[in-house]
Amino acid sequence: MKDAADLTFPDATRTRAGARWFDSLSFRLFGLTILAILVVEAFIFVPSATGQRNDWLTERIEAARIASLALEASPRRSVSEELSARLLDHAEVWGVAELDMDDEMRFQLLPPQMPLNGEFHALDMREAGPMDRVANMFGAFFAPDDRILVVTAKGTEEDRIIEVLLPQAPMKAELQSYASRIAGLSLLIAFAAATIIYVLLHLLVVRPMQRVTLSVEQFRMDPGSWTRRLPHTKRRDEIGRAQNALADMESAVADSFRQRSHLAELGTAVAKINHDLRNSLASAQLVSDSLARSEDVRVQKAAPRLERALTRAITLATDTLDYGKAMPQPAEPEQIDLKQALDEAADEALAAWPSVEFINNVHMLEHVLADPDHLHRIAANLIRNAAEAMSAAGSDPSRIFVSLESGTIVFTDTGPGLPEKAAANLFTPFAATTRQSGTGLGLVIARELAQSMGGDLTLAETGPEGSVFHLTLPPQD
Repeated sequence: MKDAADLTFPDATRTRAGARWFDSLSFRLFGLTILAILVVEAFIFVPSATGQRNDWLTERIEAARIASLALEASPRRSVSEELSARLLDHAEVWGVAELDMDDEMRFQLLPPQMPLNGEFHALDMREAGPMDRVANMFGAFFAPDDRILVVTAKGTEEDRIIEVLLPQAPMKAELQSYASRIAGLSLLIAFAAATIIYVLLHLLVVRPMQRVTLSVEQFRMDPGSWTRRLPHTKRRDEIGRAQNALADMESAVADSFRQRSHLAELGTAVAKINHDLRNSLASAQLVSDSLARSEDVRVQKAAPRLERALTRAITLATDTLDYGKAMPQPAEPEQIDLKQALDEAADEALAAWPSVEFINNVHMLEHVLADPDHLHRIAANLIRNAAEAMSAAGSDPSRIFVSLESGTIVFTDTGPGLPEKAAANLFTPFAATTRQSGTGLGLVIARELAQSMGGDLTLAETGPEGSVFHLTLPPQD
């Protein structure tokens, strides 16, 4: 896996400027909105243009019918050429004929007033279906201007058919003008709607996503020390949930990097002092050996405890240096006197707090199967933590009780209890300490020592009346 320092990143200024109009989500939304509206307008244009063409033809046919009615009042159904021309001009057609379906005869009601030169195209308004009308509408756009339309429709009576001659060019010009108006109106609506949708989407979607994207890019470049974390939002939609999840992830990753850095700094510091500390402890051990040869009864009684304390200190310095690289040293369980082991741990842990009262309720004949050094370190850590908490809070009385209940060693104190955050992260490295000088490793190491013996260390309860820890050990064979 590559480190963050090994990754290459695009220039942030160039990326943001380039994405503003061509690669950004805003530009794509704007363009897609316009395209979608124009496609919808195109689907609307087809039936509306078809209706416009049919209306144009219907108006001409109705005008031709009205013009043909003038012949009904004239003798022999004929008019002068001058009146015929005026009727044709008013109806905007070139000629009108009538067919009698019963007699199968054709009557030229208003004959053309000029020679007709061009391509004739027949249209039957009686039998044209929707698809035929759409096809004829598209055909009108590409038809030659000199085309002559021969339109057939119902006449003034049921048994008659009217046939109208009219030019293609006016209808084509009308359709083109109508299409231009629709296209202009569609573009205006498309740009107006796209602008409104663009502004709304930019405010509700794009800008929040830009903040999320920028946060991801910056966090990717420097996940350990970047301080401008993405804030939580009150939005409950998908973007809000994504932003909150990203904010939580950034906090978790940053905390992980900080803990890793803390571990590295701790390891470096321990490595620097480990050599000198072990030399000092070795010198103290030589003094302890000299004291052990003393004939003074009190010295002979205290010397074994001093020797064991020095040995534990040397082992603890080595284990602290190895913390994080390997598991604790394997346990070497043996039968030990529990009451005596707890008293020794209390003597060491309470040396700085003589006012704290230690009450050992374990029966003097109780023995447990455990590693002596592991049990001593666990008990000393729990007693020391309780004593320090009670002294800092000024608890009165300040007492620590230890008992054995159903194979579980119970540590109870009369302290102020643990804060909620500390209790939730009690066994997380560097997270559970409530002291400025604390490292947050004591209980973590204590639990690992308990688990290495096949048991466990848990917080049973905590509150204003005190805290209770349970140290479980594996049952004896």
